[in-house]
Amino acid sequence: MDVAISLSKEISRSNLIRRALGIVYGFGNQVLFLYTVWYLFWFMRDGGAVVAEQHAFLMNTGLAILFAFTHSIMLVPKMRKILGKWIPAPFYDSTFCVATCVSLLLLFREWRSSEVLIWNLDGISHSIVRGGFYLSWIALVYSLMLTGLGYQTGWTPFYYWLRHEKLPRREFHPRGAYQLMRHPVYLSFLGLLWAIPSMSLDRFVLCIIWTAYIFYGSFLKDKRLEFFIGEPYRKYQQSVPGYPLINSGPLGKRRALRNESQEDRVGQ
Repeated sequence: MDVAISLSKEISRSNLIRRALGIVYGFGNQVLFLYTVWYLFWFMRDGGAVVAEQHAFLMNTGLAILFAFTHSIMLVPKMRKILGKWIPAPFYDSTFCVATCVSLLLLFREWRSSEVLIWNLDGISHSIVRGGFYLSWIALVYSLMLTGLGYQTGWTPFYYWLRHEKLPRREFHPRGAYQLMRHPVYLSFLGLLWAIPSMSLDRFVLCIIWTAYIFYGSFLKDKRLEFFIGEPYRKYQQSVPGYPLINSGPLGKRRALRNESQEDRVGQ
């Protein structure tokens, strides 16, 4: 009897410790996210400090690619299944957010800027481009709110775990900007990249790498959502392009489902 009581106390103590660690991790992730967004704003607006180094180009390229890789790999369904064996489901999105924030903070810290300018606007042109930068931030927040900011940061799964409630199933109901395009978040981020009055050489390299990643990432996101949502998302792709004015190719409107069904039958 005493052994059973002792074992019960040990289990309770273990559960209490795990819950305390989960609470610290969940709230700590949100603080890290806000901290990263603050630095992201100023980095995208003004760039890093000017530091001339011999191998700056290779370092900057590696940092830009590291973020792109880190931001994508955990979203791949197969990788999510593998990592899900060690990461509890309520904390997977939080861990994804932590990985993204750490890769960005590393980029901010180690980025080496260049004194070489591709363009340097002034006067009304400077004001217009700077205004485009701020509008892109507004569009980014708006787009994230539409798609579920709490899922992007890990807050929503953590919140339901905190309340001992089951996470509701995410319904697919495109609204707002998502009725015009499939990837308003990525389009907003493109605005953050390119709407800069003084384009230095290092920033230009970053823009090229991340623009390529954004378009490829858009293609991968379509594939992921097809996997998780299925038929409703395929119908959505048929009527809504990935980006405005793109009506063909991987990021255009999807071909008619009837044609796809015929191809599937032929393949079988």
